[in-house]
This record gives sequence, C-alpha cells and structure tokens, in this order.
Amino acid sequence: MHAIGIDIGGTKIAGAVVDELGAIVRSERVPTPAGDSVALEDAVVGMIRSLSEGEPVGAVGVAAAGFIDAAQSTVYYAPNIDWRNEPFREKLEARVGTTVIVENDANAAGWAEFRFGAGRMVSDMVMLTIGTGVGGAIVAGDRLFRGGFGAGAELGHLRVVPGGIACGCGQHGCLEQYGSGRALMRMANEIADAGGIGQALARARDEHGALDGAIVGGLIAEHDPGALAALRQLGRWLGEASASLSAVLDPQRFVFGGGVAVAGELLLAPVREAFLEHLPARGYHPEPDFVIAELVNDAGVVGAADLARLWVEEHA
Repeated sequence: MHAIGIDIGGTKIAGAVVDELGAIVRSERVPTPAGDSVALEDAVVGMIRSLSEGEPVGAVGVAAAGFIDAAQSTVYYAPNIDWRNEPFREKLEARVGTTVIVENDANAAGWAEFRFGAGRMVSDMVMLTIGTGVGGAIVAGDRLFRGGFGAGAELGHLRVVPGGIACGCGQHGCLEQYGSGRALMRMANEIADAGGIGQALARARDEHGALDGAIVGGLIAEHDPGALAALRQLGRWLGEASASLSAVLDPQRFVFGGGVAVAGELLLAPVREAFLEHLPARGYHPEPDFVIAELVNDAGVVGAADLARLWVEEHA
C-alpha cells in the first residue's frame, strides 16, 4: 500500500507518494501560505488530490511543527501557523475521503530515520534535529514515544542552564538556546567580537553585513579555527544534554539531523567527548552510537507516510 506524506514547513509544503520500503514514488512542493490557515488547508488538500491521481493511496500522513494530541488528530498549538486546538485531521478527512493522521514533524523525521535510515537495526533511538531550533524524537522498544497527551519528546526544551537564556517557549535555559543553529550564530558572533581566532568570522560579517548558516558552515568546512570553536561549543552542549537523556532513556543510538549536522564528524566529536564526561557511571554504562541522519530533506514526508500506513494496518 502506498501512502502520502505531507511535511508542512515554514516556507514550503513538501509532499510525496511513498511505498512500503520508504522509497519516494513521486513528489511535489509548493510555498507555505503560513499567514493564512484557510489557504494552507487548501494547499494541503490540493497536494493530496494531485498526488493521489493514478496512485493506489491508502492513507495520508501530515507532519507539522507543534503539539499534536495522542490521537494524531488535533493540533494543540503550532508555532508558525495560526492553529490553536485545530481539528486538522477531521477537516482533511472530510475533504479528501482518505484516512489522515497528523504528526509532529520531528517525530515524523525521527521515525523515518528509525525505519529506513540511520536508526536501522536498533530498538531504542533518540534523534535530535539541529536547525533553527532543536527538534526531538524518541523511539523506545520499536515504538514512537509521544507521551500521555501526545506532546512528548520536545527535547529542545530540556533545561540545560537554570535561569539561562530566554527561550521562545516562555522558559529560560532550554537546550534550543545552546544547541541550535541560532545558538551557533550567537556563538560565532561572540568569537568574532573577541578577535584572535575569530578574525575570519569578523571579516565575513563585515563583508556580508551579518553571519548566517551558509557563511559559518562554509568556514567550518574550511576548518577555520573560529568557526570550529563555535561548533565545538555547540557540540558540547548537545553532548551534555545527550548524557542526561541517556540516563533516562538508555538509547542504543543518537541520530543528529538538520542543517548543522552536515558538519558530520566535526560536530559528533565534541558531542561524544562531552557525553562521556557527563555520562553517569561511565565505564559501567553501555555507550550508544552517535551518527548523522541519512534521509535529510525527505525524512518528514517519508516518516509521515509510514506512520499513516502503520495506523491503517493497526486499525484494520
């Protein structure tokens, strides 16, 4: 049975028909009308209808940022869309006549990696998606963890610094403020301000007016000492948080995705180092693997489609 996966991002909506092995049969993309919830619903419905033409589609999975209830139906809250207690599943099913499930986007990406990517061959996995913020997904005992209300695995809001930097969630000191792409920019700017190893960062900032992910990523790829120092700071925060997560969840593997993860081993090395420094009972606690995600931009649609397929199979 083929299923459709839809991934609603801040700037684009990606959709694909996905087969049972996680392979994309065909795909589409359209801009996200983020400021208009009615237009967004229309865009998703139009994409589902377009992708369904000529395909034996049995279910649709929609991935979106925000808190989704345990029934994979209602969006409690979406940070980038005007959704508050939005019955999105009910609305879509009424319009497209196909079973629909709604899932948090980080959960969908994590599930895709678990089933078809870097999480294969383990039963317990944690994924951290390092983008503008920090997304999280947990698989425990071969099942996606959602929590009692469906809003679990918000790993970016694990507090790592009590009373630390203010976070958009309303709290202070969340991992998102120390382990995200936005945090990497802040660290890079601080290093640029200090001179010394930050000279190349400062020059790039003067030339372009500001540092961004592409500039800092390019300097990391060139092994610029200032950019690498910022990445190491970021990696150490992620490693420390991973040690805390390991004490609670005991995963066999940590998977890192998102834009910052393209740094590969340059990111993973400080993550592992800080993880081991903060791992409780080090030397007696089995150590997990640390790997980079494999599915990259396709993870959201593949995971959403597979979760929809599994929902149909379990409820048949």
